[in-house]
Amino acid sequence: MQEKSKFNEFTVSSARQLPVILLADVSGSMSVEGKIDALNRSVSEMIETFGDEDDLRAEIHVAVITFGGEAKLHTPLTSAGETSWESMHAGGGTPMGQAMEMAAELIENREAIDSHAYRPTVVLVSDGQPTDDWRQGLKRLSHEGRASKADRMALAIGADADEQMLRKFLNNPEKPIYRADDASRIKNFFDLVTMTVTMRSRSVNPNEIPEMDNPFGLEEL
Repeated sequence: MQEKSKFNEFTVSSARQLPVILLADVSGSMSVEGKIDALNRSVSEMIETFGDEDDLRAEIHVAVITFGGEAKLHTPLTSAGETSWESMHAGGGTPMGQAMEMAAELIENREAIDSHAYRPTVVLVSDGQPTDDWRQGLKRLSHEGRASKADRMALAIGADADEQMLRKFLNNPEKPIYRADDASRIKNFFDLVTMTVTMRSRSVNPNEIPEMDNPFGLEEL
């Protein structure tokens, strides 16, 4: 037991941060058809899986920024193994631009994400149209500093999600927007996020993004 404890201490001290930042739509429309419940379960399972990863190269850190009525840091950036998950609640409008600005500020914060950290992954999940001026927030996320180098993944929940805006968020014509037509498919998307990030954490170079063949059969837009 003592040898294992020393190994764990060495792993934590030598591993570099691999940040995952989730921008989660928790506006009023997410309260119907089981969407917010499915989102909570999926995110909780993802964080639990991340926390079980134990690698010398990368330690996965997770932050959750919610936007519903206002944008706020629901879960501060913390090692997944030490994250205490609290369920999100839906209500209000969709201030997505504000959430993007918060994500950009977090990525540029050297106290939260040090200079040796691996390339962040930013995940955006939404079921509707932004209710604020999202372009300024997206500009900061796409063109400024370390945020511009982040890997990005996006999920459109239902037919009302703003596909055009999500394409601009991805900032890469080769990357697909995934769509969940009902709440049950939200889990499939987060299974894909989990697989992508854990593969990075175990790879020789966690800055490289693995090519995925959509193993969970998600619809791509």
